[in-house]
Amino acid sequence: MKKEISSPQEYMEMVNAFRVSRILLTSYELGIFSKLDNGPVSSETIAHQIQANPRATDRLLNALTALGVIRKKSNLFFNTPFASQYLSEGKPDYLGGIGHNSSLWNTWSSLTDAVRQGHSVASSGPIGSRDQEYLEAFIAAMHARGVPQSVEIVGMLDFSGVKKILDVGGGSGAFSFEFLHRIPGCTATILDLPAVIPITKRYVVESGLKDRITLLPGDYLKDDFGGKYDLIYLSAILHINSPEENQLLIAKCSEALNDKGHLVIMDHIMSDDRTEPPQGAIFALNMLVGTQHGDTYTEKEIAGWMTAAGIDNISRKTSAKGTSILSGLKR
Repeated sequence: MKKEISSPQEYMEMVNAFRVSRILLTSYELGIFSKLDNGPVSSETIAHQIQANPRATDRLLNALTALGVIRKKSNLFFNTPFASQYLSEGKPDYLGGIGHNSSLWNTWSSLTDAVRQGHSVASSGPIGSRDQEYLEAFIAAMHARGVPQSVEIVGMLDFSGVKKILDVGGGSGAFSFEFLHRIPGCTATILDLPAVIPITKRYVVESGLKDRITLLPGDYLKDDFGGKYDLIYLSAILHINSPEENQLLIAKCSEALNDKGHLVIMDHIMSDDRTEPPQGAIFALNMLVGTQHGDTYTEKEIAGWMTAAGIDNISRKTSAKGTSILSGLKR
């Protein structure tokens, strides 16, 4: 049974949650944590470094201290171990993908008008047409999500007969890297938009797997997939598209698969009433404010597109952390 709100206090805590989010995003945008990594330092010094108002900067730092993100002693501020490890730019574990959340703040602020009109009123256009700063933050966010998810997902799959993989909309290549680590001798092609591929290339070089990876710039709805594959992987792709676009995409995947090739789809896979899983129901609104046609789709819808495209033996698997995939074999 779904958890229901039971008190005004609980409801108001949810209503006011945006305040904490805004504090954290503003601190990221101003580079607060990177400056504090050389602390302890006064709020006046930080204000000068970020070219901001001293009193306002002091109040922001006090709020971060109250939230437990940084520390304050003798009117000087410094990072907690967490902030130093994850929020200071240049550290190996830096959460650079938070920049994408800053972009989402702006689109989510238009939710009321998007609900009235039935589509995004704040989108900056297709991802491939957006500026470099947006693309870098978006791919960084997808990489941070993809690295742990790839371990989950790849561990759930059967690789019988798989020698050649196509990673559609592969972004940073996080899933391809895990596939190649698990399947000796296998090669992967990462297909993504021309504006994204230069970013992908940097991640590929860092992975040490560039000799086993081909980069293919293109639009997955318009361009050829460049060959036949034993496994085609769609990670967080369907929710960007309309139902008609997904039918086309899955048909193209089927055409590019060898006989008995695997089609694997990871996405928010919704219940028939579209309320489960909860994060998928919320993400449907993320697609409403951020795209013209995107949505989250039910298992019945996705499986129907797969069957129509000649994909059989469809099964669903869900990891211990709740990540779901639908997979099937080409007839």
